[in-house]
Amino acid sequence: MPELPEVETTRRGIAPWLEGRTLVCARVREPRLRWPIADEIRQLGDEPVRGVRRRAKFLLLDLDSGQLLLHLGMSGSLRVVVADTPPDKHDHLDLVLDSGRALRLRDPRRFGAALWTSEPDRHPLLDKLGPEPWDPGVDGEWFYRKARGRRRAVKDFIMDAGILVGVGNIYAQESLFRAGIHPARAAGRISRKRYGLLADTIRAVLGEAIEVGGTTLRDFAGAGGAPGYFRQQLTVYGRGGEPCRSCGRTLRAVRHGQRGTVYCPRCQR
Repeated sequence: MPELPEVETTRRGIAPWLEGRTLVCARVREPRLRWPIADEIRQLGDEPVRGVRRRAKFLLLDLDSGQLLLHLGMSGSLRVVVADTPPDKHDHLDLVLDSGRALRLRDPRRFGAALWTSEPDRHPLLDKLGPEPWDPGVDGEWFYRKARGRRRAVKDFIMDAGILVGVGNIYAQESLFRAGIHPARAAGRISRKRYGLLADTIRAVLGEAIEVGGTTLRDFAGAGGAPGYFRQQLTVYGRGGEPCRSCGRTLRAVRHGQRGTVYCPRCQR
């Protein structure tokens, strides 16, 4: 599943092809994504693309009449293709540009979304989101105050998009390992100092993943190929039973809720 670094990598990859161009029309082949594709999107035409932004895992296309929100779901990807490139089975939406190119949404599992709002940044799904890890004020003190009295595991706490966006399962595990915090520790039982380290670590881990391209996916101007997510060198994710790269102790794999978690019993407390 794409996480924040993959979505930001996608934004950086497609923005140069879209910004400053005009969206000529939308070609909808399969409207039944996670939510039905709105009529407003089907009717788009002659709309200058003013900007391509990201909010959490949503890509936001700023148009004169409103804002188009794209979400990649579990298996979605975006490519810039020549507009008349024959679509494959899972190519559900083309946003055709005046350059003769099109932004093509491919989504085999159809858990992605193409949504519309006439009030930019005010879609109901955006209103429920917490701040970004890089927003001013998101520091150790902010985490400490948010966590007071909470018994839930800190891993679940930092993954709650209503509290903080962008920290999915993979990067939560990596951040907690680097900060030396056990993923099952109660969020309300962590000190200001340790939350300060965790806040810095979350930003560092996400930032490093963005800089290496998230998935190392860099070619957004081709019709073929599916993205292979999370190919970075990871320290704990997916490495249960292997030696810790810091201390050599065997990494443990457990389940928290519906998600697998790997941690080091020596390095994380």
